[in-house]
Amino acid sequence: MNDDALKLENQLCFPLYVAAKDLVGRYKPLLDRLDLTYTQYIAMLVLWQEKSLTVKDLGDALHLDSGTLTPLLKRLEAKGYLERRRSLADERVVNITITPTGEDLKQEALEIPERIASCVPLEHEDLQTLYRLLYKLIGVMNCAD
Repeated sequence: MNDDALKLENQLCFPLYVAAKDLVGRYKPLLDRLDLTYTQYIAMLVLWQEKSLTVKDLGDALHLDSGTLTPLLKRLEAKGYLERRRSLADERVVNITITPTGEDLKQEALEIPERIASCVPLEHEDLQTLYRLLYKLIGVMNCAD
């Protein structure tokens, strides 16, 4: 092995890290108006789509563990955006359901994807390639676990 392997520009993680950090940072002023963090926002994206699901299913969708999700869900519940209830069939299972207040928040968030897309000066084809490759990477990394 030579020293080139340890150069910053040769690290696969580094450009992913910088791009993710910069892109998530673009969300901050938009999400501040909704009083949401980025992680709360992506949880709400799933809830707007699914309406109701278990904590485990939400964690699977977001690639987050319950230790990260529990405080996040408590905050969203305190804001009135969702309700958490233990399953009657299995107390270990916690069901999450979006509330009408949480549904109303969706209208305020509708502009966010378009605003973020305008911050990414890539051609449509390049974006599609990027999506495809990133999801491919996520898939193979999940299989490697």
